Amino acid sequence: MPDDIDGYHRARIAALYDPLEGERTDLEVYVDIVHEFGARRVLDVGCGTGTFALMLVNKGIRVTGVDPDEDAIGVARHKPDADAVEWIVSDAAGLPPTGAAMVTMTANVAQCFVTDEEWAAALDGIRNALLPGGYLVFESRRPEARAWDEWTPENTAVEGDIDDIGHVEIWQEVLDVTGRLVAFRTSYQFEDTLVGVDTTLRWRTEEELRVSLAIAGFETIDVRDAPDRPGREFVFIARLAEEADY
Repeated sequence: MPDDIDGYHRARIAALYDPLEGERTDLEVYVDIVHEFGARRVLDVGCGTGTFALMLVNKGIRVTGVDPDEDAIGVARHKPDADAVEWIVSDAAGLPPTGAAMVTMTANVAQCFVTDEEWAAALDGIRNALLPGGYLVFESRRPEARAWDEWTPENTAVEGDIDDIGHVEIWQEVLDVTGRLVAFRTSYQFEDTLVGVDTTLRWRTEEELRVSLAIAGFETIDVRDAPDRPGREFVFIARLAEEADY
């Protein structure tokens, strides 16, 4: 979340993530991938309020959840079974060695690294956190599907009554599209004020992602379709070399 949002509203926005998201059935495919590759220790980068991390904990997986948003981590820490997760406030570039067998990045996390330098630094941090031979699993939307064309206030509006906050309306609108960078605003209409949060995402092609992974020492072993967004999203599975040659 941008630094210019004051602490009070940052906390209010973080508290909205779960009530308005609904059931996260889209994450079930990642639980299946963790089991498919036999990962017993997972590092969830960009964990947000910890929904996926806690899904894994409840399956007997050892989990570390990492996110730079301390308000989101604060929400995660108060959930049932949160004590079973190691929570770290950090960006991907600053990850410590964790001995993880798999790193995951769900939702738009991989697209938040908008420059090549930021993406390379994130991959370096992930490489540092993984065991040799460990896996990186992440999703990224296909640029050719142009999902941003649907990001209008009419298509994205949701509203609800949230405990301790009151009635809230949320919508998104695209501000600018320049090359593969899409800037958009998420507006939060609280009962007492309107808060806008601006975000920019990078839309990389499959080839760009493959090349960047190879440079960072990863072998792409599979690129799958996302069950909840068929034809609109890549699900990358990459493996860190046993012996680095980068």
